[in-house]
Amino acid sequence: MKTPASFYGIIPPMITPLNPDYSLDVDHTIVMVNHLLEGGVHGIFILGTTGESASLSSDVKSDLIRQVCRQVNGKVPVLVGITDCSFVESLDLAAIAADSGASALVAAPPFYMNIGQEELIAYYRKLADSVSLPLFLYNMPSHTKIFIDIATVKTLSSHPNIIGIKDSSGDLENFESLCFAFRDHQDFRIFVGPEEILTQTLEMGGHGGVTGGANLFPELYVQAYAAFLSGEKNRLRELQNTILFLSKNLYENHTYKSCYLKGLKAAMAFEGLCKGILAPPLFAYSEEEKKVLHEKYLRVKEKVSSTVTP
Repeated sequence: MKTPASFYGIIPPMITPLNPDYSLDVDHTIVMVNHLLEGGVHGIFILGTTGESASLSSDVKSDLIRQVCRQVNGKVPVLVGITDCSFVESLDLAAIAADSGASALVAAPPFYMNIGQEELIAYYRKLADSVSLPLFLYNMPSHTKIFIDIATVKTLSSHPNIIGIKDSSGDLENFESLCFAFRDHQDFRIFVGPEEILTQTLEMGGHGGVTGGANLFPELYVQAYAAFLSGEKNRLRELQNTILFLSKNLYENHTYKSCYLKGLKAAMAFEGLCKGILAPPLFAYSEEEKKVLHEKYLRVKEKVSSTVTP
């Protein structure tokens, strides 16, 4: 079993390639995994928000876990999202992940029932007691309706099977408080979700980023992490500015609340990395919307090419 120190750097929340019938697109899954590994990522996270986990069938989830773990074959850690409103369904996914050779599990709070921090602590303790792989907490209040408080994280960190957190709140003050709380406990790993604040969170003491744009241009984010480690502040600033340019041009089109995923999957389809199909209730951009996005994508691609070194 991997130690907490095995988890660091850029761990993309991989998109889930889908066929028109919403089954797993195995061919593009193979393409995606190869693309990420060739890009030098430090791990792969499947069945997260970017992976549309809440909208996928159990068959697609299990097929994806088995395919990715088999293909990665231990080259980097594979983290598997097991978030579900059903505790038993989460355990079923955890078992498949363990049997397939995954490295860790990631769970956001159940997102339907109204719960408080006390119930959240009890839930995570029961989950961590019931699974064999190490567990990451996942703070995603925009989707789950509950914020995992710092005090709750500290309480749960005493559980031997809870080894870290992915914070996708976008709250820099909260992230800094997390890093301060665990400044003397580096075995508890702290990752950021929103790539727009990757640099700031690394400088605060974060251990890496679970950044959606790394699906498309993994080298951009891997080089940003490397620049941070080597203390190349100007280089890091240049790379972060390119990340912000990508975010502005690909994630912020139209008024859809799902613009991030629409833009990301459409851009990846432009590159032949997937078919650009989203699982209901989401739907892809129209052909006219894609034409507009494609013009912006070409500008993004040019900027990334001019920033990323071979």
